Amino acid sequence: MSTLQSLSSVLASASEKQNSGGSFVVTLLFMGAIGAAMYFLMIRPQRRRLKETQELQRAIGEGDEVITNAGIFGFVNAIDGDVVWLEIAEGTEIRVSRSSLLRRINPVVEPAGGEIAAESTEPDSE
Repeated sequence: MSTLQSLSSVLASASEKQNSGGSFVVTLLFMGAIGAAMYFLMIRPQRRRLKETQELQRAIGEGDEVITNAGIFGFVNAIDGDVVWLEIAEGTEIRVSRSSLLRRINPVVEPAGGEIAAESTEPDSE
């Protein structure tokens, strides 16, 4: 009989511990807040970046200067579906996937050859 009494006392103490916990509604609100934070901090910005990348890849045309994900600069010579032909040096062309294009180079801000339009190349004479 002592095992029955000890079992009933364990069950009684377990039910007392359950009553001392927080409510289910508070737990649901907390989990919902975590889900909303993950959406606004992770999922939404990623979708925005993906949309911007897709718009850039659609807007690239022949003659544009671009940089690839690998850091290769080149001019777009031809586009054949998902394949882009880049001229990386005079007479040298490579074939890359359209999805590997990172960004288009703005020739006004970043002219070809690495020169910066606003700065002069003369050394300071102090």
